[in-house]
Amino acid sequence: MLDSFGLEVLHRDECVALLTVADLGRVVFTHHGLPAVQPVRFVLRDGAVFCAVPGGSALYAAARGTVIAFEAELFAPDLSGGWFVTVVGRAGEPREEDLTTGLPELSWQPSPGDRYLRIPLERISGRRV
Repeated sequence: MLDSFGLEVLHRDECVALLTVADLGRVVFTHHGLPAVQPVRFVLRDGAVFCAVPGGSALYAAARGTVIAFEAELFAPDLSGGWFVTVVGRAGEPREEDLTTGLPELSWQPSPGDRYLRIPLERISGRRV
């Protein structure tokens, strides 16, 4: 099926599979009443996206317990092909079981104050060019 832009609409399973091959995404959140976007390194595990953020950051303060969006994509350099996947979910701290299995280092510049955010795949959609 194609959307109104002529892009192929991806099913949930395809979207999840594509997220496993990307490692850079963007978190979209609200900061001071306005949309904000932060690039993050991430990993997909157990039905959720995990990213590390500084504990004192605007993203960490704004995202805990709120609905945020996450997007990742891979496109050919000439934009002749590629895909993007968008996730919407209520962000929060990782669950205890997430931490016991060990999460990879995801910080740009690791520091002791880093915290993980967990974004469950409550809504997921994607498109392929």
